[in-house]
Amino acid sequence: MTLGVVMLVHTAFDRAEQVVRHWADAGCPVVIHVDRIVDAATYTAFVAAVSDLPDVQFSERYRCEWGTWGLVAAAQAGSAQLLDCFADVRHVYLASGACLPLRPVAELRKHLDAHPQTDFIESATTADVDWTVGGLDKERFVLRFPFSWKRQRRLFDRYVKLQQLLAVRRKIPQGITPHLGSQWWCLTRQTLSAILTDPQRAEYDRYFRRVWIPDESYFQTLSRKHSDRIESRSLTMSKFDFQGKPHIFYDDHLQLLARSGCFVARKIWPLAGLLYDHFPCSSAPADADRVPHTATIDRLFDNAVVRRTRGRHGLYMQSRFPPMERENGFAAAPYSVLHGFDDVIPGFQDWLKRQTGTEVHGHLFGPDKAHFMNGEAVFRGGLSDHPRLRDYNPRMFLTNMIWAGRERHQCFLFGPQDAQDICWMLARDTNARLTVITGAWALSLFRSGASASDARTEAAALQQTEQAFLRILRSHDARARIRIVSLSDFVRAPRDILQDMIDEIAGHRANVLHAIPPMTDLTGLGEFLQSLKNQGMPPFLTGAFSVGPVPERPTQTRRKPYVRSGE
Repeated sequence: MTLGVVMLVHTAFDRAEQVVRHWADAGCPVVIHVDRIVDAATYTAFVAAVSDLPDVQFSERYRCEWGTWGLVAAAQAGSAQLLDCFADVRHVYLASGACLPLRPVAELRKHLDAHPQTDFIESATTADVDWTVGGLDKERFVLRFPFSWKRQRRLFDRYVKLQQLLAVRRKIPQGITPHLGSQWWCLTRQTLSAILTDPQRAEYDRYFRRVWIPDESYFQTLSRKHSDRIESRSLTMSKFDFQGKPHIFYDDHLQLLARSGCFVARKIWPLAGLLYDHFPCSSAPADADRVPHTATIDRLFDNAVVRRTRGRHGLYMQSRFPPMERENGFAAAPYSVLHGFDDVIPGFQDWLKRQTGTEVHGHLFGPDKAHFMNGEAVFRGGLSDHPRLRDYNPRMFLTNMIWAGRERHQCFLFGPQDAQDICWMLARDTNARLTVITGAWALSLFRSGASASDARTEAAALQQTEQAFLRILRSHDARARIRIVSLSDFVRAPRDILQDMIDEIAGHRANVLHAIPPMTDLTGLGEFLQSLKNQGMPPFLTGAFSVGPVPERPTQTRRKPYVRSGE
């Protein structure tokens, strides 16, 4: 007899009885603590149900409310009774009625026999962990917490704020350093006896009575004082979500628990009949001596927490619809926004599609409709080109479009004449790749044949809209990949800009651009822009154009690519 069990029970007594019999049938003495809030009839029936087990006893009852001293008092009472009544016990295992042995108790006993002087208890200082939930880590040891966090939340919060305002600091008893960890431990008789018979126990108990959640710090702290060897992990697999609430295991977790290799798991749903019928199950002979390594399970739960709190780019649900400033990425895949290119290069949409083989849409946020590729009225996912449906929620329109077409790189045209409600999303989305030719709107006015006096008002409106968009792209909140060039700079060196854009879209499939596409005839553009200036509307976003014949563009040679350090 090397292993004894202290079990804390407060509900699901039929399952608790089943677990008690697991322990008892394996030769483990069990001391049960039943929460004092349980009514007398239920308690009496439970005692009678396990009365046929000779090595099962019941300890003095305490009120065990979450985060209060009662849980420590219950563990103390059960442990003291177990050590007094069963002299052969070498390790004491603290469990709950919701715990379930996954492997035969003989394998757990064999593991403990191989480590006779080791205490298995998770124990770390507040400076070394960042998993405390609720905003109180170091403060839980220097403030007083006389009120219940669950039943007296208003008093709890106000009393904490009052102590913080008055700079109240409790004195930590000399000789101990507060530690935190899981309340489910397995301690040696030597360490547990030293904790329970410590000459300063009265002082320690007074101090921890007013610590917040003392069951996660009392034994974790005092074992550091008395133990010769601590392995800082619990033999009970218990997982918590990002709010600090325990994960509950159901029948569909059977394979997960079986692969974990853990000796005990909590918290098991009382109605998970398949789990209670299947476990504990014997390991294969080759695995009987294996030490539980939960790295695979830990990664699975860590990924689940990330999925729950951060979600997937471009996929939303009603329980996770955060404000824009808290989102970690709007679209499901990278996409390109091309601003002004269709004004400079006639037929640009078809040319880019031929060059990259990707899906190139027109002006998705055009004033008349959403111009999908090939003139489609309905895009994949049932997205309509109707402007009122699109503008009801333009962020979700774009997010849904990228999600529906995420298997291929999506590109679309954009300009100052389009609906601008999407600008902040484009700037903040890490999946967005924006290439902007500023002032390209002047070409559409120039080609229209309108005089500068007639085009002045529209030119001023387009420039003002584009300038507002540029301010957004240049803000500190912008996280997209952004390239901005003026119209004059693009006209002087179009090849490099187009090649970089194609490389970004097509990746390793990109072709070398041997010839640039035909561009709009710019003859007379300088005079038109000067006329706008003469009308009092300087088109500064276009860049500098000389008045007179447009100089012939020199033949350009593609620069040899190179890698800069750190990129």
